[in-house]
Amino acid sequence: MITLYDADRCPYCARVRIVLAEKGVEHETVSIDLSDRPAWLYEKNPLGKVPVLEEDTFVLAESAVIMEYLEERYPEPALLPADPAARALARLQVHRFDELLGDDYYAARRGDPNQLDARLAALDLGHQAFVDVAYLPWVVRARELLGVELPQRLEDWLARASQRPSVAAELAVVAALPR
Repeated sequence: MITLYDADRCPYCARVRIVLAEKGVEHETVSIDLSDRPAWLYEKNPLGKVPVLEEDTFVLAESAVIMEYLEERYPEPALLPADPAARALARLQVHRFDELLGDDYYAARRGDPNQLDARLAALDLGHQAFVDVAYLPWVVRARELLGVELPQRLEDWLARASQRPSVAAELAVVAALPR
């Protein structure tokens, strides 16, 4: 059985929740209070961060790595394309997340929204499921928690994505978060 150490407010955890849902992988969830992390969490991840995925004696941290593991462990339905070059480009886009969105999202959370609108306007999503899953939690949180008005192209993409049960479930998680 897979266990996901998770926190609703964490967008990195959301990536993993969406992949698990997309692949229909049964798992149990252990919710972690990020403001009072249990000491035992540091045994699973020395950084004390979530998500952490545990399967039998195998323990894995870091959302992008967990996403890739789940893609390989549960290949259907595929979130990465079959073509090796296209897979590499998708992985590169996820690898560049901080540069393409993350750094500016977190700056906006700290009160400096300077570049976030430009970063969101430049995002090219809707072409690759793996990449979409990797970016979606921050796009949703920018709109719902930071009050950012998304470019129409991203609103349309999000409306299409929200038809998927995995994304609808994540939207419900974000809607329940304290503001």
